[in-house]
Amino acid sequence: MNSQGSAQRAGTLLLLLISNLLFCQNVQPLPICSAGDCQTSLRELFDRVVILSHYIHTLYTDMFIEFDKQYVQDREFMVKVINDCPTSSLATPEDKEQALKVPPEVLLNLILSLVQSSSDPLFQLITGVGGIQEAPEYILSRAKEIEEQNKQLLEGVEKIISQAYPEAKGNGIYFVWSQLPSLQGVDEESKILSLRNTIRCLRRDSHKVDNFLKVLRCQIAHQNNC
Repeated sequence: MNSQGSAQRAGTLLLLLISNLLFCQNVQPLPICSAGDCQTSLRELFDRVVILSHYIHTLYTDMFIEFDKQYVQDREFMVKVINDCPTSSLATPEDKEQALKVPPEVLLNLILSLVQSSSDPLFQLITGVGGIQEAPEYILSRAKEIEEQNKQLLEGVEKIISQAYPEAKGNGIYFVWSQLPSLQGVDEESKILSLRNTIRCLRRDSHKVDNFLKVLRCQIAHQNNC
């Protein structure tokens, strides 16, 4: 293993450690811009965005596990789970090797599309969870925190595009989540099924964003052998 590879892996492990510590200690990541000052280097901007994206994915994972513990207790219910997600039609790399072959400006706009498209379902998720009988405050608070952190992440991705590829700005695709109206249904089981699928799809998309940002951080900000 060469020294560049070792340094890259050490940096990735450090980012994972920091984001997990932030989650465990309930400490929020650094803001993308401090007190309105956005004179941040591209490298530092990537570092902050990567930590933030991993933190968001950790929150989604925690919320998904807690939701299943609270509401999904029989296997018959799992048979009804919807496997498709609204953003499934968006062509995205399946792994790191494929992501490395995608032009950085294209990958950035894929990330932007995924982050932007999560805003509406996040809002509906908060409304939907609040409308369930005996909804745990823990799940609702996680959803609200993700909503706030997602705004920071969107700001960070837009700043990166402005600095690194300003000509690619505005090329993202916004997806409409067609199943969102079902969250307002009166049937409790149908509502829980829709909410679970929404959380699962948002978690899936956040995992993609997290992985793609790490690839871009390596390619653009650190210029290592990825």
